[in-house]
Amino acid sequence: MDALSALHNRVSVNILEEPAPTESQVNDIVRAGLRACDHRNLRPWSYLLIEGEARHAFGTLMADVMEKQRGTPLEPEFRRKIQCKPLRAPSIIVVAADIKEHDKVPEAEQIMSGAASAQMMMVAAHALGVGAIWRSGSIMFENAMLEGLGLSANHRLIGFLYLGKPVVTKLVPELDPDDFLTRWPS
Repeated sequence: MDALSALHNRVSVNILEEPAPTESQVNDIVRAGLRACDHRNLRPWSYLLIEGEARHAFGTLMADVMEKQRGTPLEPEFRRKIQCKPLRAPSIIVVAADIKEHDKVPEAEQIMSGAASAQMMMVAAHALGVGAIWRSGSIMFENAMLEGLGLSANHRLIGFLYLGKPVVTKLVPELDPDDFLTRWPS
């Protein structure tokens, strides 16, 4: 698939199944992320691959962090629901910004670079025929989530990229650039 087709036709796919992306596909997806815009070449990216049984541990971490966030035990049925969220895809790539101290590149810019990295990975997955959806949530902003993932306090979570074989094909909505682009000065 050529680059413009991948960019113009990428959609999020929320129903995913086995097989997981191959090691080669994961490497190609991550390599795409490494080409994101990066002021001063700080390379403020960090990725964790979660597959197989590790998804169960990730689900438990999610539920534990949510419980801590709420300050009260989760109802057992709701806790099970949260614990099963990572099982919605055979692979998950956690994308984080690894914030570096720099006088010319503020934290916000490094977070934007991390988000650009995640978007590049989403497009690469699409180009490879791998279904993907970028998931997030309030637990991403909890220190307990960073700690549970083994990340340091200087990391900021960007999102969880769920990857697998797409079960359904989504239509690509037609969007007109003129609806979003204004010539300046107008």
